[in-house]
Order: sequence, then C-alpha cells, then structure tokens
Amino acid sequence: MKKFFFIIIILRGRIRELTSCSWKEYLKSAGLGFLNPFLYYLVLLEAYNGLPAQIAMVINYLWPVVLMILSVPLLGQRITRKMAFASGISFCGVGVLAFGGNPVGGHLPLFTIGLALISTVIWALFWILNVRASGDAVRNLAESFFFGLLYLVVYGVISGKLTSLCSLDIRGVIGSVYIGLFEMGITFVIWQKALKLSETTSEVGNLIYLTPFIALVFIGSFVGEKIGLWTITGLLLVIGGIVLQDLGKRKYQ
Repeated sequence: MKKFFFIIIILRGRIRELTSCSWKEYLKSAGLGFLNPFLYYLVLLEAYNGLPAQIAMVINYLWPVVLMILSVPLLGQRITRKMAFASGISFCGVGVLAFGGNPVGGHLPLFTIGLALISTVIWALFWILNVRASGDAVRNLAESFFFGLLYLVVYGVISGKLTSLCSLDIRGVIGSVYIGLFEMGITFVIWQKALKLSETTSEVGNLIYLTPFIALVFIGSFVGEKIGLWTITGLLLVIGGIVLQDLGKRKYQ
C-alpha cells in the first residue's frame, strides 16, 4: 500500500516533494497516519472480531452519513433537505440491518457495536481532513501511511503481536498485499480524487451504500452466514434512499 503511493509519486516525477515538506506538514501527516491506518484498523478489526460479518460490515457503512454530517462544520458544505431526507432513509436501513437481530444467534455485544460505530467516525474524519489538507493528494496519503506504518510497528513490538518475518504464513502475506493494494492503495487514490471533484461529500458518500448488497452476497456465499429477513428489509431501505436522492437531483438539473 505505502509502496504503491511512492511508486505513483516516482512515476509522476515528484519524489523531491516528499523531502521538501515543512515540519507543520509532517505533523499533519503524522496525525492523519494515526487516524488511518493505525487507529481505524485497530478499532475496525476488533469490532469485526466480535460481531457477525454482516452486522459489522453494515454498521461500518454508516460512515457516509457521518461523512455528510461532519462535512457541514468542517468543510462548510451545505446539505439540502432532500439530500438529508434521502440519507436519513438510508440511515434507517442501516439501522434495521444492524439492530434487527443477530442472524447467527446469540446477543450482540454493545461494546463491540460501539467500536464499529466509532470506526465510522474515524474513517469519515480522516477523509475530510485529507480534503482540507493542502498539497498533492497522493503525496499526502503516502506520508500519512508511512507514519501509520511506524505506529503499527511500535504497537506490534510493545504488545508482542509483531511476530518474526520468518514465521509468517505465505497465504497471510499474499492476503496482506492484496488488501494493501486493492483495498487501500488504488481505491484510496480514486476515492480521494472523487472527493476533490465532488461539490459535496454526500454526492460521493451515498453511492457507497450500493456496496453492502454485493458484500452481503459474498458473506452469504463464502462466509456461510444466513442472511435474514431484517437484512433484506434494511437493504431495500438503503437502496431506496439512494434512488430517491438520485431522482431528486435529476429533477432539478
């Protein structure tokens, strides 16, 4: 992931910019790196470890709503009533999915649910601060993830969770490379560009609600979790909110 960002910078002939930043810019990158990937993935993976995959995934998809809310005070953006109403419908759908019951049995731990909710705030805050940051977006991501890597190494050493490189499973290494490249590398650059080009963050954020449907299909097919009626009901509300917002935009274009 970090190497991917540096490769892009090298190909663009802007490698000198990495060493020409001010201490203030480095401090900003250090703060962003603490938020993501360090803090965000520690919180998110802990939530995923204590919840069914479909519940944790759906709660995590509350972050576009958080992104829209935080963009008002932090980016000075305006949200129309129709955008808020449509997003509210999608929010209700996510709520139904999250709290309609545990599809795999047992009780849902409130603390772990809280961690999943906190992860949405961290994720949204990270991207809003990235939008506000000056300079090249790819360079900013490279620097923040460099600091994030340092935090993770220090955390791994202190917690004793950093194992010897010789004992790593090759399947785990391949999986880590795949996640770093396709979940955090290429997609981060594309997402950052989309936020920069959009007039409001909600225009991009609401499109993210389409992906839980695909994710639930994968969870049902590969993880083996049974997708319940509450899940389907909540998903219809999520998609309905997106369609309503899209129709509202077209009407006034």
